[in-house]
Amino acid sequence: MVHPGGLLTPREKPVPLKSISVTLSICEFVAGVSATLNYKNEEEVPLEAFFIFPMDEDSAVYSFEAMVDGKKIKAELQDKMTAHTNYENAIIRGHQAFLLEEDMCSRDVFCCNVGNLLPGSQAELTLKYVQELPLEADGALRYVLPAILNPRYQLSGCSEDSCLNMKTPVVSLEDLPYTISMVATISSQHGIDRIQSNCSLSPIEYLGDNKTSAQVSLADGHKFDRDVEFLIYYRAVHTPSVVVEMGESTTKSDGVLGDPAAMVTFYPNIPEAQPSIACGEFIFLMDCSGSMQSPISKQSKSQLRIDVAKETLILLLKSLPLGCYFNIYEFGSTYEAFFPNSVKYAQSTVEEALRRVKLMRANLRGTEILTALQHIYKQPSVPGHPLQVFVFTDGEVTDTFTVVREVKSHRLRHRCFSFGIGEGVSTSLVKGIARASRGTSEFITGKERMQAKALRALKRSLQPVVDDVSLSWDLPDGLSAKMLSPEQTVLFRGQRLILYAQLTGTMPPAEATGEVCLKYTLQGESLENKVTFSLQPKLDANLTIHRLAAKSFLQTKDMGLRETAAGDKKDVLKVSMECGVISSHTAFIAVNKDLNKPIQGPLAPRDVPRPMLMYAAPVMQSLSPPRCGTGRRTHLGLGHRKEKKCTSLSEARLEKPKSRACAKKTNVETHGPVVEDNRLVELISLQKADGSWDLNEGLALVLGMKLEDIQAALPDKDANSSSWATVLAVLWLHDNAKDMACEWELLERKAVAWIHIHAGSVRHELVKAAVAFMKSSADPAIFGP
Repeated sequence: MVHPGGLLTPREKPVPLKSISVTLSICEFVAGVSATLNYKNEEEVPLEAFFIFPMDEDSAVYSFEAMVDGKKIKAELQDKMTAHTNYENAIIRGHQAFLLEEDMCSRDVFCCNVGNLLPGSQAELTLKYVQELPLEADGALRYVLPAILNPRYQLSGCSEDSCLNMKTPVVSLEDLPYTISMVATISSQHGIDRIQSNCSLSPIEYLGDNKTSAQVSLADGHKFDRDVEFLIYYRAVHTPSVVVEMGESTTKSDGVLGDPAAMVTFYPNIPEAQPSIACGEFIFLMDCSGSMQSPISKQSKSQLRIDVAKETLILLLKSLPLGCYFNIYEFGSTYEAFFPNSVKYAQSTVEEALRRVKLMRANLRGTEILTALQHIYKQPSVPGHPLQVFVFTDGEVTDTFTVVREVKSHRLRHRCFSFGIGEGVSTSLVKGIARASRGTSEFITGKERMQAKALRALKRSLQPVVDDVSLSWDLPDGLSAKMLSPEQTVLFRGQRLILYAQLTGTMPPAEATGEVCLKYTLQGESLENKVTFSLQPKLDANLTIHRLAAKSFLQTKDMGLRETAAGDKKDVLKVSMECGVISSHTAFIAVNKDLNKPIQGPLAPRDVPRPMLMYAAPVMQSLSPPRCGTGRRTHLGLGHRKEKKCTSLSEARLEKPKSRACAKKTNVETHGPVVEDNRLVELISLQKADGSWDLNEGLALVLGMKLEDIQAALPDKDANSSSWATVLAVLWLHDNAKDMACEWELLERKAVAWIHIHAGSVRHELVKAAVAFMKSSADPAIFGP
């Protein structure tokens, strides 16, 4: 749930957050962010305030400072327990103090204490972070400034230390008392094709002969009412590269910051290969908690999260390969499996699964995902069928570290593909379980189609295993590379790969070059990708690559304050403290000891309400406020939601639909014919497990024809009517849903294979007659030679 900005007096008179200003700098696929929150205490008593705000799980926070009445106070990164003690002591002594830390249970939520803020005092709190930007299927880089923070369910048996468990009053939606501004500078040596956003922007100013840079800002009057998203399209995004960054000369020679660091970006040229004979065991874990009853976004006519997830699950079921095994779990406060154990993929089991999918409701209250996962891991494996787990959730779980640790402990026997649905999703949960199990994660917001992203993940799960992955360096004598990223064991076709290394030894002259080679084996064939690069390090005062390398390391080792193994904790503390990147074991602490006299009297704590949403809120477990740090905490946040001045990100993408191979949208205005969702879903539902369709009234309804006309057009009366029906269904897909081919590609593949087996010698005759009957523009070659 979003927490509105501003403090409340005992008379409920707000002391507002005056403004939020964000400066964003995107260079190639790395974002640097500086966010400043401006507060003023308009009361007559000193305050201690506490605020929480969401942040993407991949963010590496490396700087925190406060400007109080013109005086800058730079924070120091310390061991978390030491920082808490120092903060408490400073407050007791009457000093102003500021504490910034990751939440105890999730690395995508940050907490900040503002202690001893004097009456009339102004405070500017600035934090800086860097992050890699994910790459979308259509080549867009995606940057998200999180604003929405949903309530998160407390897992049974887990600690209640999370700040997310604090109770706050609920108020109706009102205009925010503060403003927000955001200025972005975007640059790429390859040139910028276009920039899109889900929010209103000022006119974009492109610079350079080849549009190598651009400046853009949020339009005036924007009210931080939802996550701010940017899609950046470069002219060449799949170019492998290596960037070498200069180290910090004042740092100890045996540390990471003292040496140059290299960021290596590969787009592995993995050829498309035939799926392995072992099809796999597919487990679909479906969130049916109360919050899934919410719309996927606040845009008009937005589908409910549970409905989108059900449609996607039907598509996945129909796209599974013959010979595999599957099961479906629905979970909330409890969980239930469709079958006692995974069952073989057949018409009878698919029909039973579809029957139950259609009955699914978002009525299981909380989000008890941990017990469902534990039950799945206890089930016996199906010999010869690798386990693939697909998780669909709106991610509203408090203790993500516990869930991620459970997934990580079973990483050798399965892969997990996770999908975060709607705004306010826990990126820590969705990204964490995918990373821990060597899978992939996707996020669905606005009017984006989940189906396309789910099918992309299914295709990856069916890919043959890539073996013997290794990275080798060819460097001048006296120079060597030490990997800072975790060992890479999984590669997916079409996926970007980023690795970090520390270069130790003597740097050669400026004109020297090095080479790095990514090697791997696919179905017995040895493959490699090479990149040659300059060994002249670039100077970056923010040490961006070093910080990102540290974050990459921490994401692998840091399992939370209570969950991290003793040996890993030592490494986490060392890298976190040395590189200045916050972790679950460290916190930023700033103390102003220069006050003329200590602040006297008790501090006034302040509660901040959350807004009442336009749609029904989920039923949440009642929780008591934790004692975390001082225990005297109140909520401030970055977001409050309204319905104004934003458009759908997917609608923005429709400006140039030809740039997307799978950009067809439904229920929105487009430049071409729109296929109705219900007709496509119905056609998919009618397909049988073996890939065929029966000739019946249901199919005729989808085709928009009379059943007797379809039967009369059958060219060979002795031909199998299912063969005729299947050919017609495939042609309908190409004629009416071609722009969504990435969603039905796998089920079409099954259909064509079935036709080859069952149509026999009349296949070509059936195809020719069907093209004429349907007046189809599809190429008959889609059915093979």
